[in-house]
Amino acid sequence: MKANGVKGSLTFATMNETRRTVAFHTLGCKLNFAETSTIARDFVTNGFKRVEFDQPADVYVINTCSVTQNADDETRQIVKRAQRANPEGIVVVIGCYAQLKPEEIVAIPGVDLVLGATEKFNILRYLNDLQKSDRGTVHSCEISEANSFVSSYSIGDRTRAFLKVQDGCDYKCSYCTIPLARGISRSDSLENVLAKAAEIARQGIREIVLTGVNTGDYGKGEFGNKKHDHTFLDLIRALDEVSGIERIRISSIEPNLLRDEIIEFVAQSQHFVPHFHIPLQSGSDHILGLMRRRYRRDLYADRVMLIKSLMPHACIGADVIVGFPGETDEHFLETYEFIRTLPISYLHVFTYSERDNIPAASMTGVIPMHTRKSRNKMLRTLSAKLQRAFMESQLNTVRTVLWETENREGYIQGYTDNYIRCRTYWNPELANALQVVSLQRIDEDGFMRVEALEFSQSVNKTHASASIGVNT
Repeated sequence: MKANGVKGSLTFATMNETRRTVAFHTLGCKLNFAETSTIARDFVTNGFKRVEFDQPADVYVINTCSVTQNADDETRQIVKRAQRANPEGIVVVIGCYAQLKPEEIVAIPGVDLVLGATEKFNILRYLNDLQKSDRGTVHSCEISEANSFVSSYSIGDRTRAFLKVQDGCDYKCSYCTIPLARGISRSDSLENVLAKAAEIARQGIREIVLTGVNTGDYGKGEFGNKKHDHTFLDLIRALDEVSGIERIRISSIEPNLLRDEIIEFVAQSQHFVPHFHIPLQSGSDHILGLMRRRYRRDLYADRVMLIKSLMPHACIGADVIVGFPGETDEHFLETYEFIRTLPISYLHVFTYSERDNIPAASMTGVIPMHTRKSRNKMLRTLSAKLQRAFMESQLNTVRTVLWETENREGYIQGYTDNYIRCRTYWNPELANALQVVSLQRIDEDGFMRVEALEFSQSVNKTHASASIGVNT
């Protein structure tokens, strides 16, 4: 599908031929960040210089999300930012929003190129003959054509990399547009995932976060087959043997795919950390049914309790949607009480957003927006209490922090293995280092003071005092 502008004579081929520049902006999930980073490396390999998004650039690439209406609105604002930085810069929009509504995006003033799911890794092929015009060009596809896998991983913070192992989803949750935007479930080959992990390790990165649309479905479509050639358990067992990676996190996994064997393996593994993010969406079985989720609350509770029985120190996060059509006050209170009684560490709370072409769009019982916002606020308040309780449960325990590399106004930040966010006074010798600490007390600002017990590199002991807090 194509839509071409009618005027404008400035072509990309005539722009800044000495050293072309490119800038990127990513909206949405870790998977998007992994893909943006891979595309950026392709540009650099082809002679481009990467610059910050608010700087003048020859090309601006915007990788979009479309989970909520807010993500769509934000895309428009990002296009305006690019145009302010360089009105003659070529603006390229890719990602989920680009696949779902390409004609809507190409109508945004300043957009020059919109690429669908099968073309987003081929931006460079389209640039040379591209003209800056009043209306851009669309190269889209039917989502059924999105059936191949492109390996991706992110690099930016050299302490952590997001590694894409799976893409697409075969689930048909009634509120979700992702299958329409990314296509069927498919996986990278086990051999290639291990090769990418080793490549990441050789660059000095010490933590990998496994990402995907439905990560626990790994192995389906691995070689273009519809069946599973490997399972997620096969994947994590193999990754646990990769040398050079200190930590591996599972970004998110569906409760019905989080099998006993996976939890048991993480509990005794060399490198997988005690941190799970398990989407809940609702604590009401009735609403879970309307959402077409593949589990009920009892299974979810079983997963959480098994984790805590094997790893009492584990951090467990949950996604929750409030204001789904048909969610009465009673259904919401079911969710609230269900979460309150479980040892969950934090919540990501989403307000239900109407989307086109999904089953929930035609459901009755639409919840007023003010009620949705009120329920969101209640769960965010509950999340703050859960975070505090989790921090208190970790007092006087010994954990390991992986420090990051950036000087943030005199502080260095990092995470414990069980996802407690840390900071201490800036010391360049701590950057990208592991440090054993004792969690001492929570201060008046909600941070926890720690005492350094061991350094993986020689550092000045005057920097042993630190403060930490849970990040969500």
